[in-house]
Order: sequence, then structure tokens, then C-alpha cells
Amino acid sequence: MKRKIIILFTLITLLILFDCAQKTVEVEVKTGLDILMDEYSDSIAGKRIGIITNQTGITAKGEHIVDYLTRFDDVNIKAVFGPEHGFRGDKADAIRVASYTDERTGLKVWSLYGRNFKPTPEMLSDIDVLVYDIQDVGARFYTFISTMGLCMEAAAENAKRFIVLDRPNPITGSILEGPVIEEKHFSFVGKFPIPIRYGLTPGETARVIKGEGWMKKMEDLDLEVVPLIGWSRDMWFDETGLPWVTPSPNIPSLLSATVYPGMCLFEAVNISEGRGTLTPFEVFGAPWINNQELADKMNEQDIPGVFFTPVFYTPASIINVSPRSKYLDEIVFGLKLVVTDRNKFRPVEAMVRLFTTIKEQHPEDFKFRSNLERLIGISAFRTMINKRLDPQDILKEWDNGLVDFSNIRKRYLIYK
Repeated sequence: MKRKIIILFTLITLLILFDCAQKTVEVEVKTGLDILMDEYSDSIAGKRIGIITNQTGITAKGEHIVDYLTRFDDVNIKAVFGPEHGFRGDKADAIRVASYTDERTGLKVWSLYGRNFKPTPEMLSDIDVLVYDIQDVGARFYTFISTMGLCMEAAAENAKRFIVLDRPNPITGSILEGPVIEEKHFSFVGKFPIPIRYGLTPGETARVIKGEGWMKKMEDLDLEVVPLIGWSRDMWFDETGLPWVTPSPNIPSLLSATVYPGMCLFEAVNISEGRGTLTPFEVFGAPWINNQELADKMNEQDIPGVFFTPVFYTPASIINVSPRSKYLDEIVFGLKLVVTDRNKFRPVEAMVRLFTTIKEQHPEDFKFRSNLERLIGISAFRTMINKRLDPQDILKEWDNGLVDFSNIRKRYLIYK
């Protein structure tokens, strides 16, 4: 009898757990695009519109912004502007894109990642309003916010209104990480004095850029942000109920976006960052790494929210995704990041600890590339790693900058 009671109790418990697993919290988050025509239609009605967007500019039902807005008689779309990876998002990173006429829509698509990175007066000559609608990933070196800033500057210089249709920060808007970039290292992969993980939505970022005068003539810019409804700072993208669209070829999932703020720094060393695989940035390695020893050393550090497991892989050349992967067609020995608690996991801290550990394990093999300072944003990091400083001491060096940025940032926040 006792045995039957135990079995029955176990079955009931399993059924309860199964039922709980099937229930998901449905959060209705509306993007700026989803409420534009209901609540802000006067901002674009009867105006000549230029749309800065790519494949991520979709409604909650998955309809692209261009297709959606062309259904309204009083919306006049004159041109589209495409960022890095192109209007359709089908170009690999750092591949220059030409301007063209889109066959499907008949619209002129001006590339902002080719001959020009900023709209010219000619491109804006028959436009009244620029509308920005791109899903970002919340990391400083992801180039979409640089494109937004340059478009804001062009709008100010040419007396055009600038509207941001806000979207979530997919890795939450509550966490700040990494050094604030030094001005001497400003580039297209780091145009503003912000940390690597800066905790803002595109709309909030635009407010900071204007308010702090980080681009020219910001005092003249007519800026409007169409805010999100239902989003809070601690929400991850998969908690919004919105459809995930790959923002660029090597960020195929929310997990890759989660690890990206730290693992992107492997682009600045002679270690594969996982390009040429199905899990870019989730794996890394090199032919000379002792991956079992490295995994043991990393797991001994008990870094919150992540576990490291040895893997091996062979980077491939993938057209329009990773055509020039490191260690192409070679067997690479590396690690996979298994994120066990994304709210505790700090990808920049994980990167610092990985760099110091790999430098200790392979002092002669581990090499920096010339783009390190552009990505990390400071001059001292190379020396810190070469001297094998304690990772905690390196992270503490960035605390004052994070506090200063946090004080600036809070003046422009829209969401709690």
C-alpha cells in the first residue's frame, strides 16, 4: 500500500511539473511599429518618408514595415536605407553593400554600408521624415547604433524629422558591463562613449545621443521616439512574445546575442569565435588549445551562470554568413559556453577570465590582432592581459566609468 501511495504521489508531482512546464507567461509587448499608425499616424501622414531598416523591422504578426506601411494611403515611402548586412540582412559582416532598386517594392535602397555610411543631401532631397526601425542586440560594437547616430546627424543637417520606432534590448536593459570606450578609439564599431553592454533600447540610445550632443547639430534635431508598450528593463526577448528575427547572419539566436558582448572580443585574437559553425560566439577555439585543461581551469573559477565544456569543430566557409572563417577547414579544439543562468551570467567577465587563463596556459601561442583596441575600447587592456593581471582587478578598473555612464544614462530612460 505504501509503495502504491509513493508511486501515486510521484505521478501527481510529475503531472503538476509537466503542466507548469506547458504554461508560459504571455506578455503582450508592442513595438513602436505596432502602435505607430494607431497612436502616432500624424507623425508621418502626408509626409515623404525614408525608412532606415532591415529584415528585423516587422510587426508582431511578422509583416515587414515597408509592406505594412504601403497599405496606408496617406503614407508616402520614397526610399529605404539599409545598414550593415543590407536591407534584407543577407550579407556577411564587413561586406560592403551597393545601393540598388528593390525588385519587390520598386523602392530605391540606399546602402549605408558601402560608399556612404551617412545619408547624403542627395539621398534626403525628396524626404521629409526619416523613420528608424531596426532590432539591435545591446552590444556597443554592433554597428546599427552607429548607423542610427549618423542618420540622426544627417537629419539635423538637412532639417529632416527623425523618428525612432523603439524595440526591446533583447539581452535586457538592466545590465551594464565592460569599459567605457576612450575617444581615441572611436570607430564605426564604437562611436559613442558607452560601455560594451550599455542597457538601452534604440529609442533610449537616440535620446542620449541627442541629449549629450554626441553627434553634430543635435540641438537642431527634431527627434521623436515611439515607445514600446509592455516592456520592462529586466525582460529578455523571449519574454516579450515578439517573433525573433536573426538581426545578422552570425547572431542566429537569442543565446548567441546573450554571449556576444563578451565573445565578440575573440575577433581580436588568433582564436576562432565560432564563425563558420551553426553556433557562432557560443563556441571558440584554436588548433593549439588544450581544451580539456582549459575547461577544467575555467570551471574551477566557478563563474556565475556559465559552464564550459570541451568541443572540437571545423570552421567552414558559408556564403553570406562566414566566407572567411578563422582556421578554415582545420580541426579546432575549443570550448562551448553552456549558459546555466542568463541573469547571473556576465559575458564580458567571462571573456576577461578566458583571456587571462588562455594567456597563462598558452603564453606563446595566444596573440592579439590589430583591432583589439577598437573592440575593447581602451588602450590598457592588451597590457593587462600580457601582464596576467588578476581578472577581478581588471574588472574593477572599469567600475568608475560604469558609474559615470549610469548617471548619464538614467536621465534618458523611458522604461522602468
